[in-house]
Amino acid sequence: MSAPADPTPRTAGDDEIAAVEEQLRSLFVRVRAVWKEAAAAVDPDLQPVGYKILSAVVRRGPMHAGAIAEALEIDKSVVSRQLKQLEVLGLATTVPDPKDGRARIVEPTLVAVERVGGKRSRMQQQLYAQLRTWPADDVGDLARLLARLTGDVLAEGGDRAADA
Repeated sequence: MSAPADPTPRTAGDDEIAAVEEQLRSLFVRVRAVWKEAAAAVDPDLQPVGYKILSAVVRRGPMHAGAIAEALEIDKSVVSRQLKQLEVLGLATTVPDPKDGRARIVEPTLVAVERVGGKRSRMQQQLYAQLRTWPADDVGDLARLLARLTGDVLAEGGDRAADA
């Protein structure tokens, strides 16, 4: 007679976690390269962080600078400098907030919407093409596990901020 299986799953060891860390590092390196390429495709003088800001405004619609900083977890001074550059490049405008005349809202220009939208579509094509070759359950599992990891990391970061 064999012993019953242990119902408690084994937790990940350092080797498994290191393998995940390495894959995330490789993914982040590629994402940074894609942001750099995307920024250059929109405008040769656009920095990757400016592209991230611009794409957020294109995707989400007009936003306050503070909301951009919060959403992207970027320092407000960096957002401010990048917004000035985006205006110089003709990619964004700021308009008074109709609810609070002291505040300004950032809006993408039509040129920005066209350029960012087109680039984003090309970047997404590769991801979609690759994931379409995967079984649907694997794609669902990947999304679920990434959401779980993101939630756990954000919760842990929030706990540290509360402890500080």
